[in-house]
Amino acid sequence: MRRPFALLAAALLTGALAVPASAADGDEKFTIKDPRITESSGLAASRQHPGVYWTHNDSDDGAYLYAVDSSTGETVATITMSGVGSPRDVEAVSVGPDNQLYVGDIGDNLGGTWPYVWVYRLPEPKNLRDQTIKATQYVVKYSGGARDAESLVVHPKTGRVYIVDKNEKGGHLFEGPAELSPSGSNVFRPVAAVPDLEATDATLSPDGEHLVVRSYFGAIAYDWNGGKIKKRERLGVPFLGQGESVTYTADGKKLMYGAEGADSPVEPQDAPGGGDSDSSSGSGSSAASESGGDGLTGTLKTGAIAAGLLLLVVLGVRGMRRRG
Repeated sequence: MRRPFALLAAALLTGALAVPASAADGDEKFTIKDPRITESSGLAASRQHPGVYWTHNDSDDGAYLYAVDSSTGETVATITMSGVGSPRDVEAVSVGPDNQLYVGDIGDNLGGTWPYVWVYRLPEPKNLRDQTIKATQYVVKYSGGARDAESLVVHPKTGRVYIVDKNEKGGHLFEGPAELSPSGSNVFRPVAAVPDLEATDATLSPDGEHLVVRSYFGAIAYDWNGGKIKKRERLGVPFLGQGESVTYTADGKKLMYGAEGADSPVEPQDAPGGGDSDSSSGSGSSAASESGGDGLTGTLKTGAIAAGLLLLVVLGVRGMRRRG
């Protein structure tokens, strides 16, 4: 009788003391510690490497992507893209279908005068280590002429690429061709207005149903609506300095906001409709919501449960000894 009881108790204790799922989901605040990353301008949550985020420097840092482990803030892989020439102003990164990474060399520090910009596509590596990966380069032009942009998203189901241009008076969502061509130019056309926002980054939810566009000091959530976006609500964002990046977490429950600068922080906020239906979108979880409303935080609850189970184990073993 002792052994089954001990095994049951051990199993219960293992469940109670297990690391919370959020620690592996990558939805906790972290700091990008790599001294090479001083202008983190884009952020994308990996689908095949839980808790890992892809980022890059702004401007002409080079053809590099960095995989950052959110549990430590350390870079676990540096990817050098080959076959893309010399990037001019890399501003965005997004994950598309089949774990393809899309990199937007779409900034225009000359105020929207370059006749074309570039998008790069490469497979996300299955093994995270420093390596060189061949990328496909696509030439991008806009109908109506050149413009500055810092926001690129890829629909997670169709793989279609979209860009939001950057304009202090508000911009537009531009839709690329159904399939990008590596030869010739890919013309992006406006399909919806994005008013009242100077867009510095954007992100699509993993299910492809919601779009969030951020500026330096705020954000707006939209229902995707097949690309004919409909405004849902304005979101508050954490003040982190020069706010340049945003991504949904891999499970779609949180938004992770980032900023430029050395040792730049990345902070989570509840995604619209991603958390408890009673909690306000755009704000962090309250102590009550984390504890289920009983006044205990998740950590304290876990500790209390573990202590109670440990007491049961001790009492059970003593009872077995007396009966033996």
